[in-house]
Amino acid sequence: MTPEMNPKGYRHAMFAGFAGSLVGIGLARFAYTPLIPVLIEAGWFAPSDVVYLGAANLAGYLAGALAARTMAAKFSARLVLRAVMLLAAVAFFACAVPISFSWYFIWRFLSGLAGGAVMVLAASTILPHVPVHRRGLAGGIIFTGVGLGIALSGTLVPILLIFGLTGAWIGLGVISLVLTLAAWSGWPTDTPGVKSSQPVPMSNTFANRFLALYVVYALVAVGMVPHMVCLVDYVTRGLGQGFHAGAVQWIVFGIGAVSGALITGRMADRVGFRTALRFWLVVEAAAVAATAFISGGSLYATSFIAGLFVPGMVPLVVGYTLDLAGGDAALHRAAWSYATTAFALGQAAAAYGFSYLFERTGSYVSLFELAGAALAIALVIDFIAPAWVREPERSKP
Repeated sequence: MTPEMNPKGYRHAMFAGFAGSLVGIGLARFAYTPLIPVLIEAGWFAPSDVVYLGAANLAGYLAGALAARTMAAKFSARLVLRAVMLLAAVAFFACAVPISFSWYFIWRFLSGLAGGAVMVLAASTILPHVPVHRRGLAGGIIFTGVGLGIALSGTLVPILLIFGLTGAWIGLGVISLVLTLAAWSGWPTDTPGVKSSQPVPMSNTFANRFLALYVVYALVAVGMVPHMVCLVDYVTRGLGQGFHAGAVQWIVFGIGAVSGALITGRMADRVGFRTALRFWLVVEAAAVAATAFISGGSLYATSFIAGLFVPGMVPLVVGYTLDLAGGDAALHRAAWSYATTAFALGQAAAAYGFSYLFERTGSYVSLFELAGAALAIALVIDFIAPAWVREPERSKP
């Protein structure tokens, strides 16, 4: 077991986790989405190119998830987390110059790699130091950075675009660099009992109780992709409502994302992680599928729910993985790494599969339909899977 920090220590660590998810995922991935129509209109890239560049970030995320534990074992989680936040900031500056498609692809890939490493290491490094009855809230705070990044991308990007595409990328880089420095000293060091290099038998991390969750989480990733990558362009060009309408939908998506992790984290503290997971799978499957059939004011509701779900799912899965690990920090880090890898695989496969489908059809509608179906299948799998573990007793504050 890992010794808990004093309140001041774990709050500082939670801020570092919050800043890491804000830079590595919230901005590095989601600030790209509202820029897609502008990249096309400015002639930097063709419509099919920008979709593949979005997918490059998701492929990088997979690489980061796969490499994170190895890097942490060699250099320490603290050093890796600092380094990948810097990498994400540098990637913004690099994208300010449209040298070529390959140049952009590399830097979008590297920014995704940073996000994957943050996702694997941040929570698994911080949560073992947090009191059990605060872990849902702590996970919510850490991953609220994802939602805030979405909201900031919807509000800041239009402002930064006053200075042109180059100015927008540089502005995002400056913000990321400031947050990287602010989080620098907050990352906790590895402590005895949770060394990053501590071996965990493969059979333990692929026990039935974990395997079902990996499959569910991969399908969750499939269900998220259309909103994460295509929402603004879908509203702007697909529905013909213009860039302003697309930006407003992205802001609504971001508002949902800001509150998502805190809402689901607090709910998990009260009813348990698995129960909360099932509830939100039902809600999200309905919202994503409905997006394919509506275009009026109701679209705001589905955008809000989809936004809430993106960061909101993470504390549920990371917390439930810790439950399944029985509080074993080393097992939790290993199992959460595999869960993140499963998510990244589902996400990358969906991104490239959906990119191909969009290239062939020119329509986003089928993407939302398929995403809703994936979430419904995830819910079914969760219900037919064997009981994983008894929900742990939750101590009172």
